Amino acid sequence: MKLAVFVSDYRLNVDTLDRLKAEKLGIILVQNGVYHATVKEKGAASPLLGKSANYYALIDDLETRGLGNADIDGNVKVVGYGDIVDLIFNEYDKTAWL
Repeated sequence: MKLAVFVSDYRLNVDTLDRLKAEKLGIILVQNGVYHATVKEKGAASPLLGKSANYYALIDDLETRGLGNADIDGNVKVVGYGDIVDLIFNEYDKTAWL
């Protein structure tokens, strides 16, 4: 199964993602979840970015929080709403929201 997971909270417990099994995992960071793409704790990336997955962050939510492409971790692709629709319909079989 190819699974896309929307993450909207910065305080997400990464253990939840550890329990998800998928042949292809995409993590779409939206709302406050976009902070995972940028915030460094003690010089390290967010633990969420340590998973084997494709990462996406919604540009509108980044800009709303005063963040831009220069602030984003290299493992995260910045996307728009249209790109998310394409991902859901073309790349992933199922979606979940955390």
